[in-house]
Amino acid sequence: MSVLEKITSKDAIALEEKHGAHNYHPLPVVLSRGEGVFVWDVEGKKYYDFLSAYSAVNQGHCHPTIVNAMIDQARKLSLTSRAFYNDMLGKYEKYVTETFHFDKLLPMNTGAEAVETALKICRKWAYEKKGIAENAAEIIVCENNFHGRTTTIISFSNDPVARKNFGPYTDGFIKIEYDNLMALEEALKTNENVSGFLVEPIQGEAGVYVPSEGYLKGAKALCEKYNVLFIADEVQTGIARTGRLLATCGNCSCVDKHCSGEPEVKPDILILGKALSGGAYPVSAVLANDAIMNVIRPGNHGSTFGGNPIAAAVGMAALGVVKEEKLAENAYVLGEIFRKELNEFIPTCDLVKSVRGKGLLNAILINDTEESSTAWDICMALKENGLLAKPTHGNIIRFAPPLVMTKAELLDCVSIIIRTLQTFKQ
Repeated sequence: MSVLEKITSKDAIALEEKHGAHNYHPLPVVLSRGEGVFVWDVEGKKYYDFLSAYSAVNQGHCHPTIVNAMIDQARKLSLTSRAFYNDMLGKYEKYVTETFHFDKLLPMNTGAEAVETALKICRKWAYEKKGIAENAAEIIVCENNFHGRTTTIISFSNDPVARKNFGPYTDGFIKIEYDNLMALEEALKTNENVSGFLVEPIQGEAGVYVPSEGYLKGAKALCEKYNVLFIADEVQTGIARTGRLLATCGNCSCVDKHCSGEPEVKPDILILGKALSGGAYPVSAVLANDAIMNVIRPGNHGSTFGGNPIAAAVGMAALGVVKEEKLAENAYVLGEIFRKELNEFIPTCDLVKSVRGKGLLNAILINDTEESSTAWDICMALKENGLLAKPTHGNIIRFAPPLVMTKAELLDCVSIIIRTLQTFKQ
């Protein structure tokens, strides 16, 4: 079959089933084009994208500024490896570190790679700066976390699907309850070898769990008290998704004209990915100040593609779009409208228990068990009505549209969601 030959949805799905590993269970829709908040399947049907490639496409599909930056750089120089300098990486590092108020950036490609990088930096800091005995460092993580699916990361996951039959697992992690400062302090107090606390500001994959007000601030204070690094995994929540440039900006919003952009809760190590490229290219990064990042020396860590010229050009363009188009402000305003509209509808519908989220990272909790097919069936019906979303953990549907969405488009989507849910009313 020629790569230029037209293909039906049925044929495309059959090809993946036969020739691809079955490590995903996609909604049965085959997409071939995207623009802004919309995607089209191979038969030409148009949909609202309400997942944004798990928040990678915050700037919308095929944003011309990002695409043009990628094409222009690809025509000049795509890859040198880090054996040599290139003329784009330093500019990118300066741009990103100044945007997020850190001294240094370590470039990688994917979110999971960036998490692994942060863990390595944290451990090396523990041995060389904090004085923990070699191979004894421990890192606190939260239950129901999602930081990727590498062997190390699944070692501290409690998702049996991601974890079972992939052992032996990596030691050195302590699991505590999310959004529980007492549990965090107890773990810090009783384990003198703790070097870091790795946390998602909002647990996305777990079902968009937003912690209590003051949790992140309190966690950072405890880390400072016990000389432990606060590591924020903002791969999904960062880059304007929650109505602020970073979710660790706390309760302020980028709508606030007095907002400086400086995080209210500044992580010691910040992990970024996904929308750092606007979904156009694999780009991730770990940021920290010199006192932490300088433990990394030549030969300690690296990536052939990490920091390549295309990634640098794309990353700068993607962040530029977020700033110039005020996407954090838009996400904040539209998120307030989305939750207001759904909260007005929910009392009339026994099928939905609640809506939760921040900015344009939201979820509805379906009144059924995790083992039921109800959430999947709702997503299938949403697809038929022109909106794409996906369940997480069985009975939760995550809604995360591109941040370039307009108010009129959002209200149209709310109408689709409510109309679809009404057909399932119990």
